Amino acid sequence: MAEEGVVEITIDGQTVKTTEGEKILWAALDAGIEIPHLCAIREANPPLGSCRLCFVEVDGKGVVPSCIEPVSEGMVVHTNGERALALRRRAMELLLADHPLECKDCIKQGKCEFLQLAVAMKVKRPKHLRPFPRQELPVDDSHPRIVFDPNKCIRCGKCVWMCQQKVDFVPFDFAYKGYEMRLTTFLGKPLGQSTCIGCEACVEVCPVAALYFKKEDA
Repeated sequence: MAEEGVVEITIDGQTVKTTEGEKILWAALDAGIEIPHLCAIREANPPLGSCRLCFVEVDGKGVVPSCIEPVSEGMVVHTNGERALALRRRAMELLLADHPLECKDCIKQGKCEFLQLAVAMKVKRPKHLRPFPRQELPVDDSHPRIVFDPNKCIRCGKCVWMCQQKVDFVPFDFAYKGYEMRLTTFLGKPLGQSTCIGCEACVEVCPVAALYFKKEDA
């Protein structure tokens, strides 16, 4: 007899029991099955779903983002399906094409979650894509502890969610639309003049070096 509130699904041939309504991504990770992701926060509802790196294939549904799709009894999931892998690869290529690869001079260097994931996925910066036009924005070091480099932001949204939902202060949000969209402070004010209380939650979740501690505080 099935446990109340528990469903049984199959991921890559492995039987996995998880909570009804749980997202595929977390069910897989809890079972030790890796699915690439950069923007996912388990508590986020609705999920952020911005990086597009966690695609999987579900029998009867096709390709779905695993951080958004809830599980259902008897669901069969393939994390390494050909279509899902192709979409993940293209998503990572687009992120790399839009990111300044200054790894040798970057404060995170080999500790960058974004770079480590690209290496794990065996994806390099694509040579067949034209470099995206970009406006070089000033690095904001006005805050006593935190440096904000908007040029390195991959628009995952994790810092915005943390500020809005966990801390209840909103120094960050996204401005503009489409390719012009970028992370900014309220009214574009320096971070040191914003409502930031220096809780450091944004730095902890940033997968790149868009937000980092000043060297004396690292």
